[in-house]
Amino acid sequence: MLKKSLLTVFILSVTIIGLLVGSSIYTLYSKKRLTVDPKLREISGIEFDKFNRLWAINDSGDEPKLYRLNEDGSIAKEILVTNAKNIDWEDMTQNKFGHFFLGDFGNNKNDRKWLTIYKIENPIDIKGNTTEAEIIKFTYPEMDGSPIQPDQRNFDLEAFVALGRHLYLFTKNRTEPFDGITKVYKVGDHAANFDAQLIDSFQTCTTMEKLCWITSAALSPDRTKLVLLDSTSIWLFENYQGDKFFSGDVSRIDLGIVTQKEAITFYDDNTIVFTDEEFKGIGGNAYVIKLDEVEKKVIRKAPKTNQ
Repeated sequence: MLKKSLLTVFILSVTIIGLLVGSSIYTLYSKKRLTVDPKLREISGIEFDKFNRLWAINDSGDEPKLYRLNEDGSIAKEILVTNAKNIDWEDMTQNKFGHFFLGDFGNNKNDRKWLTIYKIENPIDIKGNTTEAEIIKFTYPEMDGSPIQPDQRNFDLEAFVALGRHLYLFTKNRTEPFDGITKVYKVGDHAANFDAQLIDSFQTCTTMEKLCWITSAALSPDRTKLVLLDSTSIWLFENYQGDKFFSGDVSRIDLGIVTQKEAITFYDDNTIVFTDEEFKGIGGNAYVIKLDEVEKKVIRKAPKTNQ
């Protein structure tokens, strides 16, 4: 009798796990729009130009190139940034004028003191297959040359956005023990050497760091919504004041199974596109969600203020 009960419990457990995994897979793949060209198997940043065409960049190891994608995910055009290097390109964003910014600021070992952002003209104005970038350099004032202690390793970077005349950088936390805090730094959006200014922070989680590392960021075209991407979720920030992105409402959108999600952007104020890298036949796709259709878990509501 006991053996039969244990067998029943085991079968039920396996069935429940199978249902949960199946549901998680569906949550992600129901949003799939296209498969990205294999040449972009390490896609790390995406943006739409003013003609609503999708551009992408690769992670480290590729040439310093941008790729414009067709609607089926194939490559339509490649642009080489002639005065750039791709040491560790990790995200791409644009300002209201359509200038693109390419973030060469990956810092896995927290040992790169000076990091680079390349600013290029609006891609719709690039007639040929090459362009030259304006070069923005920055460093963290906290990196003063002394060894970075394990509990202070929060100088890796894979996400940024442009607002006004500044760029806002969201760190990828590598602290040991992991404290789940992404810090926000601010630098100018023009060629110069900057000391990045720490302005805010937000805690995603405190366990399983690979599930809540921040890997990309985007602002809606009307600049009223910020999203941060991790392996399983989109963090949505709304009703904030100025550049105090974490001061308003916070929601979390579940994206299902864990894949290496590395790039996110807005198509319009209600539509988000995100991508994942291909790994052993999984991923390598672009996905689409509508904010007015997707389920959002409220994490925090901003306190109401008296008018």
